Amino acid sequence: MKVTLLVWGLLFLPDSVQSFLSPGVHRAAAMNLPGKTRLTSTSSGAIQPVRRSLQASSSVVKKPASRLMVNLLTATSTFGASSIIKSLPILGTLVVAGLLAARLPGVIARGWRSYNKEENSVGREYDAWTREKILEHYWGEHIHLGYYTEEDQKAGYLKKNFIGAKYDFIDRMMAFAKLDGQTFKPAKVLDVGCGIGGTTRYIAKKLGTTSQVSGITLSQEQVRRAKELAEEQDVTNAEFQVMDALHMSYPDNSFDLVWACESGEHMPDKKAYVEEMVRVLKPGGTLVIACWCQRDAKAFPLSRSEQKRVDFMCTEWSHPYFISIQDFERLALGTGVMENVRTEDWAKFTLPSWRHSVWVGVFDPFFWMLRPHLWVKILRDAFTLNVFHNAFKDGLMGYGMIYAQKKK
Repeated sequence: MKVTLLVWGLLFLPDSVQSFLSPGVHRAAAMNLPGKTRLTSTSSGAIQPVRRSLQASSSVVKKPASRLMVNLLTATSTFGASSIIKSLPILGTLVVAGLLAARLPGVIARGWRSYNKEENSVGREYDAWTREKILEHYWGEHIHLGYYTEEDQKAGYLKKNFIGAKYDFIDRMMAFAKLDGQTFKPAKVLDVGCGIGGTTRYIAKKLGTTSQVSGITLSQEQVRRAKELAEEQDVTNAEFQVMDALHMSYPDNSFDLVWACESGEHMPDKKAYVEEMVRVLKPGGTLVIACWCQRDAKAFPLSRSEQKRVDFMCTEWSHPYFISIQDFERLALGTGVMENVRTEDWAKFTLPSWRHSVWVGVFDPFFWMLRPHLWVKILRDAFTLNVFHNAFKDGLMGYGMIYAQKKK
């Protein structure tokens, strides 16, 4: 474990060092927040496309050899000493990671942020992430995975704009929910686990001022930041509250659409989570969920080593437990009032996000390197991102998409 992170980083280096050294590579520009967008609905309420100015990523040259030494020699001979100097931030990042890992033998493999309802561990962690601004700097307004088509992955996922992939995910999830703004244009929408409100505002802009979109989270800091961004972007039809998704204060049958993107992972009672969302959903309304799910243990029991990996993923990022996509389907049907239930696994389309998340910090290291008090936490998060990558790649985890309608 003393050199795990360093070795891991060096194995990644051959895949991307040339993309960093190549002329015109975007680096930090690819991580900047997209330009502000304004509401584009017409006076008739018809939805119009919302376009964001996302910096186009430059091309990445063919992968170098898979061995670090060969890669460095190739880079030196091809690009010269001046180009190698340009790569020092990457190398420096990996060295820092290696040195930190060397001082944490055996510790990093044990989760240290276990779920604790009494201490509001979820809200506390998101409060900290929001105050630190690391997550917003690299991930933008959206604390969820991105969507990468097969074409994106064949071309090389690092070519894709990291934040742009998140907007692609929202558009795909809206299509999955049949939210086209024409045949289905909900008047009231609830975003369960809204983060700093990126998706809440995006949907509000898409639907226009004739719709009201509400976002809830356990984090006071996220609500504060979400309101700030809504004011900055002049989004008047989005509101935010601190609220427990298992005990919502909304009356029954309040919303036409209940949207939950990567919030179910933190719920200590998945059955109550689904039932509460169904309760506030109007008859005929739509429920759409995106959630990290573990393999169906009923059909394919987990081995001891697999269970250990799942336990780490739970205890590191304050997840009480995971359930399968099939479990979510059973819970939706178990309410007795949901129909047209369908599920999909988007693991293959979201998989690149895990390591892309690490690379944005490698390509743009100065923001976090100037905050040494966060180095250990950042190192752990980078390690954890790779643990999740492997779990989703191996089929231990899946990316569950669940759609259902409430009976009229």
